[in-house]
Amino acid sequence: MIDYRRFFSDALRKIRSEGRYRIFAELSRMRGNYPKARLHRGDVCREVTVWCSNDYLAMAQHPAVLAAMHHAIDEVGAGSGGTRNISGTTHYHVALERELSELHGKEAALLFGSGYTANEATLSTLGRLLPDLVIFSDERNHASMIEGIRHARCEKMIFAHNDLTDLREKLASVAPTRPKVIAFESIYSMDGDIGPVKEICALARCHDALTYLDEVHAVGMYGPNGGGIAEREGVAHEIDILEGTLAKAFGLIGGYIAADRLIVDAIRSMASGFIFTTSIPPVIAAGAIASIRHLKHNGHERRLQARNAALLKRELTRRGLPVVLSESHIVPVVIGDPLRCKALTDALLEEFAIYVQPINYPTVPKGSERIRLTPGPLHGPTEIEALGAAMEKLWLRFSLPRAA
Repeated sequence: MIDYRRFFSDALRKIRSEGRYRIFAELSRMRGNYPKARLHRGDVCREVTVWCSNDYLAMAQHPAVLAAMHHAIDEVGAGSGGTRNISGTTHYHVALERELSELHGKEAALLFGSGYTANEATLSTLGRLLPDLVIFSDERNHASMIEGIRHARCEKMIFAHNDLTDLREKLASVAPTRPKVIAFESIYSMDGDIGPVKEICALARCHDALTYLDEVHAVGMYGPNGGGIAEREGVAHEIDILEGTLAKAFGLIGGYIAADRLIVDAIRSMASGFIFTTSIPPVIAAGAIASIRHLKHNGHERRLQARNAALLKRELTRRGLPVVLSESHIVPVVIGDPLRCKALTDALLEEFAIYVQPINYPTVPKGSERIRLTPGPLHGPTEIEALGAAMEKLWLRFSLPRAA
């Protein structure tokens, strides 16, 4: 007989030996006391400070968001009842898509169950819609974009990360008559660097290419209304398809695209990842509407978050720790070894009640293992100083590399 269990055991053993085995922390975030959470271990709980949440602006606990969700669940109940085509399009879904299209200055928007699904479904569908398509993809694009491009079954060209010269040369190598899509991100979450959005838009115009921009780490965070880097740079109108998420700065879950009405209608009509998936619960849509509206008209959370990100970068730099500096809100600190990365985060949790998740391969290339810190509006100077002191102490203990 075939020993099927052995294959699974061998795979897990290999992951463990490389320091890549993931252990999930069981947390209960404490509304009204963010960034604190309860860490559960069996029947025992302890309080920890969370430093790696994607709820960048703490909107998951905002009173306006919670009030809107309470109202919606009392009004219509919990689930949506089906796919968008079969009873799952509620008033809340339509209102949220209208809110998103207005946020990004587009004719229409389309909701998905997650940002991953939005990328995978949309990019794969473009390959079926556009004959003889070539997709130009930044080499550090997210796994969901890579998967979508793979499933598009069209020609792809990978250009060097944020390298305009390489992209220009690759665009010039393709016949002018062939359809082209440039797929890239505004903020790359593992380094926190920001793509040259305005310059890529200019290249797209010169070569008659469509632009596909992933703004998941930027929506809600940047621009006068929280529309992202494209809004901040004044080129939102030059982005043909913008993909975003409700799961980060907006504090909920779900993904979306915003684009020309004809493009959205074509994706709506042909993308399997949209057609055959139950729509997000209306209570989620209601919360997202409230979150978007608040962040469009109030920059308080963004200002606090930006202040704390700057404070944290200064604190870690002052202590000689190898921070990857960028202008974004993401603060990566490189360790370069998966086993020591895991040992560091374990010690932060056990000794200092600081929760940070190690980031290892395949999320980042081997040799660039790191922790990824996401200071929020409710991390204050006290928490920042405590984190810096704990990290410096452990850096010495584990003989980790210092800043150059």
